[in-house]
Formats: sequence, structure tokens, C-alpha cells
Amino acid sequence: MNTVENEKLAQWTIGFMSGTSVDAVDAAMIRTDGVRVYEFGPVAERKYTDAERKAIFDATAQAREWNWQGDVPHAAFREALEALTSAHIDAFNAVVEQCRDDQKPTLAGVHGQTLLHRAKSTDAPGATLQILDAQALREAFGVPLVYDFRTADVAAGGHGAPLAPAYHQALAREFDPPVAVLNLGGVANLTYIHGDEIFGFDCGPANGPIDEWVSHNTRGQYDADGRLAAAGRVHRDLLTRWMEHPFFNQTYPKSLDRYDFNASLAAGLSLEDGAATLTAFSAAAVASGLSLLPQPVKKVIVCGGGRHNPTLMSELNARCSIPVETAEQQGWRGDSIEAEAFALLAVRSVRDLPLSFPGTTGVPEPQTGGKLLD
Repeated sequence: MNTVENEKLAQWTIGFMSGTSVDAVDAAMIRTDGVRVYEFGPVAERKYTDAERKAIFDATAQAREWNWQGDVPHAAFREALEALTSAHIDAFNAVVEQCRDDQKPTLAGVHGQTLLHRAKSTDAPGATLQILDAQALREAFGVPLVYDFRTADVAAGGHGAPLAPAYHQALAREFDPPVAVLNLGGVANLTYIHGDEIFGFDCGPANGPIDEWVSHNTRGQYDADGRLAAAGRVHRDLLTRWMEHPFFNQTYPKSLDRYDFNASLAAGLSLEDGAATLTAFSAAAVASGLSLLPQPVKKVIVCGGGRHNPTLMSELNARCSIPVETAEQQGWRGDSIEAEAFALLAVRSVRDLPLSFPGTTGVPEPQTGGKLLD
């Protein structure tokens, strides 16, 4: 099927992402056939209130305590679900208000909120838990909705993460290969793209431990502009010890829970030194991940909230021996890429196209997924 014929299958789709940093719901519109993006539409960000963030973090704590032992504690997630529903509806309305008459969404892709993730191992299969009230959102949006993108991959023997590589490949289709796309959310993940060859994996912590460190020290929700890290000293002996963790020697595919690496690593350090060392750790983990790729890439394109941290970007440039550029330098919308990804994945789901691949999640063969509320 040629490009013109494929474009006839394209539809305006709205995607949503609420990451483990629990700062906001991002929503974005694209017109896509699930393979290419033909047009970009409006975007919106709906910040969580302090009470909503607390409800989601409380649910995460309850999920970690449960840890797949016994029945899922759904009652403990009630306030978090209410917060997620309200924020997603607000984000949807904010996007639709910006749409042209010929640009209304006909499909939605909603990731939900990850509360717990367990990477598969030789001893146990993987497991993953995302929550959302899909029925409430379907009724509020008034369009078919795809959700639960990860469990089919896990059930088939994959890690269930990362899922964004299919979208990264769509964005980077015309680039001079090979290139890597780096997402810096709570966890850092890398996508390697060389034509039809694609690999993806979580490579280490990103903003999660830094945000947690700053929050526990009652200095806000994150290290604004990397100022705390810039004022601190990197403890290289600690950094060396952290990088000896077995995770970094594992081949990909591989995945992480947001709390597999956390702020407790920096216990005993000053506020500034802890921020500096955790920031250097995130960059060192990325450099380690790049060393695992089949061949050196020509550039690393950074998306996700971490690209707004100048100290982290400086550390990346110092530790990676290749150009590190932001999504905006490629003409991409760096704050919306994950939301856009779930719009594309929703179309792929309804077209029964793969969402994950042996090289991205370790699933035995290309795997579709997602559940449709029509």
C-alpha cells in the first residue's frame, strides 16, 4: 500500500500520558494511520493539584505494599482514579477547544497511571499495573478509546516497556541513521533506529530519584533549572559504586520500575551534593546504555521533562561521545511526544498492528495490544 493509500486510513487521534513524575496529564492530537504522522494538532497540559499528586503517590505506595500478593487493592486507588479522571477530562476539553472544525478527534489512546512494574527475569514473569477509569473517560470523550496497552505484551512474555519506540521510529523515519531517541521521564529509556531495525530499553533512572530527593528535602517537586545539582559536588566514588549495579551489565531488552533506583541512594549527602550525584548518575546510565547499541549512533535526540534540566543536559554532553540534541532542535514537540505516541499506538491497536517487538520489549514476536471501548 503506497503513502497516498495509507493516508486515507489516517484519522485525528488524541493521546494522553501521565508519567511516574506525577506532574501533569499531557494530551496531544495527531493525524496518523499508525505508521506515519501526516499532521500535528493541538496539545494541552493539565497540571495536577497538590491533593491530586498526593492521591496518586498514596496509590503508588499502596501498590508497592501489595506487590502482587493477593487481590488488587482497588479500593485504595479510588481517590487516585478520581484525580486521573478529572485531569484527563480537563486535558481533553482543552485540546478540543483548540481544534478546527475538520480536526475533531475520532479516537483516543489513554495510557493511564503506572503504579507498579516488575521486569521479567529468569525466575519470574514480568507484571505491570496501570490504573484509569476507562469507562468514565469513554463516556466523557464521546469517541472510541483504547487503553491497557501493556498487559498483552507482558502476557506474551515481554517486559511491557518501552512502548514509545514505534512512535520514535515514525518521527525519525527520514533521519540519517542510526540515531537514538532518549526519553527522560521518571525512568530513562533509549530507542535505537536504523531504518526498519529498532531496539528500545530502559537504561536507568532519569528524573525520578532527583525529584524524590528534592521533595524529601522539602525544596519543591523537582530541581528547577538544575540549580541544586549545579551548586553541588558529584561524589565519584558513590557514582562508581552505583554503576556497578547488575542492571547496567544486562543486555536489552530490559525495563525498570520507577523505584528500582531511588533517592535513598544519596542518603547522607548534602542537598546539593545529592542532587549533583543523582543527576550525574542519570547521565552515566544513559552513556552506559548507548554503549550497548549495535553500532554508534550519529546523534541522541532528547525528549521528556529531563531535557529542561540544564545540569542534566550538560552531564549528558560530557559523558556521551556523540551529539546530544533536544527534540525541539528536530522540530518535534518535546513535551508531547509520549502523548502523541499513545495516539499512534491507539490507531495501531485498532488496525491490529504491532505495538511492541522482540527488540523493544523482548516479546517473542511482534505483538499488538490495547483494549478498545467502542
